[in-house]
Amino acid sequence: MQVLAVASEIYPLVKTGGLADVAGALPLALERHGVGTTTLIPGYKQVMARVHASGTARSVFNWGEFYGGWAEIIQAEVAGLKLFVLNAPHLFERDGGIYGNGAVDWGDNWRRFAALSRAGADIAGGLLADYRPDLVHVHDWQAALTLAYMRYGAAVATPSVITIHNLAFQGQYDAGIFAELGLPDEAMSIHGVEYYGGVGYLKAGLQSAWAITTVSPSYAQEIRTPEFGMGLEGLLNSRSASLVGIVNGIDIDQWNPQTDPHLPVHYSADSLDDRQSNRHHVEERFGLDRDDNLLLCLVSRLTWQKGIDVLVDCLDDIVGMGAKVALLGNGDARFEGEIHAAAGRHPGRIGVVTGYDEGLSHQLTAGADAILVPSRFEPCGLTQLHGLRYGCVPIVTRTGGLADTIIDANEAALTAKVATGFQFEPLARQPFLNAIRRALNVHREPGDWRQMQIQAMKSDVSWDHSAECYIDVYRSLLRGTHL
Repeated sequence: MQVLAVASEIYPLVKTGGLADVAGALPLALERHGVGTTTLIPGYKQVMARVHASGTARSVFNWGEFYGGWAEIIQAEVAGLKLFVLNAPHLFERDGGIYGNGAVDWGDNWRRFAALSRAGADIAGGLLADYRPDLVHVHDWQAALTLAYMRYGAAVATPSVITIHNLAFQGQYDAGIFAELGLPDEAMSIHGVEYYGGVGYLKAGLQSAWAITTVSPSYAQEIRTPEFGMGLEGLLNSRSASLVGIVNGIDIDQWNPQTDPHLPVHYSADSLDDRQSNRHHVEERFGLDRDDNLLLCLVSRLTWQKGIDVLVDCLDDIVGMGAKVALLGNGDARFEGEIHAAAGRHPGRIGVVTGYDEGLSHQLTAGADAILVPSRFEPCGLTQLHGLRYGCVPIVTRTGGLADTIIDANEAALTAKVATGFQFEPLARQPFLNAIRRALNVHREPGDWRQMQIQAMKSDVSWDHSAECYIDVYRSLLRGTHL
């Protein structure tokens, strides 16, 4: 089986969030099960720097009519990933972020990701003489229009899957762009790409896909409700028979406390005492007091979705309860300012590093006692999986993939020695503080805390089972049976 994946980012070439991790890890997991995947990605500057030397041009075409210039497909292999790269310098080779310059999105994102999608559909339809996939799998709104181009083009009979990583990001644009997309007039309808009078990229993909997946079973149910459906709950309910939740995994080679090159000291579930050196490193890096009190960490975008407003409101109380906190992230300037102000009020108890640092995120997870994930909604979440893998006990909101991957340390679970973390709901000040208080109480019993760490590290957070679930979906579609 040969799968064409289409994604706007992929680790280790380019990453802004969990989408890149999934796009990079899933093909390698599928390969271990005999399924080949080639991923089409945009030719951003950092991508072209990696593929120029090893890549081979496969097709050159002029997109002047719809996409403003020429483009080419380059075939390459990087870090074991088979790639098609859409080299269109006028669209992708620019300074700034891949989606925008700072907090401002690029004004031509509609054109950039329509071009990516058109290239995906053209490849699916036979653009390359010696390659035609059995199935197409696209990720999120940036690639979703691929399925509309397939539906109204030469690849209409090719099975397709779309994965929703975060329904909050939908790619909605004014109806005026439709004339420049190169789709037939019939596509501008409620059954095509039309969405509340405009053009909806994600909506178009959900309408056209043979199967819809999202990144946890709970999130698959949540997005069918008005609270989480973001205006698409009606469409998702109408397609519920084709919707399945498959929880994400992580790359357990990249995230391995026994070999991780970012860590000062390696350890395993059998040598948890060695975590102490990593803890001391975190305390020094974040300017925290060296003591045995519960050390909490946060590795997150500082946004409303991630519950940072509630965290900020609780920081004084958390310190008052005896814990200390190390925070790594960036995002909303207001939240950044409030966190730094709290650190100023509590020197030695709250430490902050603003920005994102991959190595430091590993070090935090290897040194802190517990990791905070107080999200309002979380399709799957990866940081809690990193926490499990590293014996950094997750404290999470009971939502989406957080609910699916963490076993709450209630009395029964603690007695049975199966607890892996602490869940709370709803996301509000008192439930959050109650969960931290429960963590503090268990942490005061070293044997119970170590048992939780060991149980967490036993959790299967790899891609193996999830890859098998995706393969089941693929095979069902190839048999001609929609889910």
